[in-house]
Amino acid sequence: MTGEIDEVLVDRECLKTSAKALGKRISQDYKGEELVLIGVLKGGIVFFADLIRQITIPIDMDFISVSSYGSSTRSSGVVRIIKDIDIDITNKHVLIVEDLVDTGLTLHYLKNLFKARGPKRVSVCAALDKPSRRKVEIGIEYKGITIPDKFVVGYGLDYGGKYRNLADVCVLKPWVYKDEDEI
Repeated sequence: MTGEIDEVLVDRECLKTSAKALGKRISQDYKGEELVLIGVLKGGIVFFADLIRQITIPIDMDFISVSSYGSSTRSSGVVRIIKDIDIDITNKHVLIVEDLVDTGLTLHYLKNLFKARGPKRVSVCAALDKPSRRKVEIGIEYKGITIPDKFVVGYGLDYGGKYRNLADVCVLKPWVYKDEDEI
């Protein structure tokens, strides 16, 4: 697997430091409030686990699984719910926890979906932000690390279901995946 990695873009210590800082801010901002964290599966699970261990206030949590990529390296823009949340978020603060925000299409969809269910507020916490790829403006109230427009894997992020278990955020060598613009 290491022969397929071009470089480590964000190392595990930087990711740990970022999760700790975000957890501290979230704990301060939501002290005394009813907070529900909703993790976006599958990629967000590693960051989600790191983040909740840094939050010092009571929380409830659930997960949603959506797809807009399939096996592609580019978002189709069509969001499909694979697994919805199970808990009632009415009159609660909702924090969507995402691994990477790039086009913003998935989060835009999720924010609108959850807002329609009557919460007090819907906010976003993202481990990584890739603003150069944004197609829709999306507020990220708790932003981790801004990264350049490179194809990254690791820390929950995958290509074809692989590389999620890498502890660092790494750039995948271009020969590993197809250049879909040439198809």
